[in-house]
This record gives sequence, C-alpha cells and structure tokens, in this order.
Amino acid sequence: PKPHFNTVSTFVRQLEEEGFIGHRAFGVSYQYYPLISREEYTTRVMKEVKSTFFGNSLKSMLSFFAKQEEVSEEDLQEILSLINRPR
Repeated sequence: PKPHFNTVSTFVRQLEEEGFIGHRAFGVSYQYYPLISREEYTTRVMKEVKSTFFGNSLKSMLSFFAKQEEVSEEDLQEILSLINRPR
C-alpha cells in the first residue's frame, strides 16, 4: 500500500537532520539531493549494524554472514587474500 504523506515527510526530514540529504526550495515544492556518497552511507550503516547487532565485533558479524550466505570456498579464499594483503 502507498504510505501516507506524513510518513514519507517524517522519514525525509529525519534523513535531512542526520545529514544524508539536502533540499532546494521551489515555491512550496522541494527538490532533494544526496549529501553523502553511496560508499559513505554504506560505511555508516555497516558500522551501526556491527554495533547494534554484533556487539561491535567484526568477527561475529563476518561469521554470521559467512554462515547465512553459504559462502563458497572460492569466495572465502578471495576474502582471506584481501585480509592478508599488505596495507
């Protein structure tokens, strides 16, 4: 079902207050645009997921996804090579 206008308006206002989007006014209408990149958004969300659901443990988060997603041996080897790569 189509969400109520107030629901969408509240959600958009929260995104703006949190610094994710901005807007330009055109009379009584607004044009919204992103303030952060997709990569920055993903980084913020994943840090929050790690903190909220996995006690801020990267090990717990990675093992959860490895088990849930049935990661192939090939993918695991690729992940290990990324982890072991010199920084």
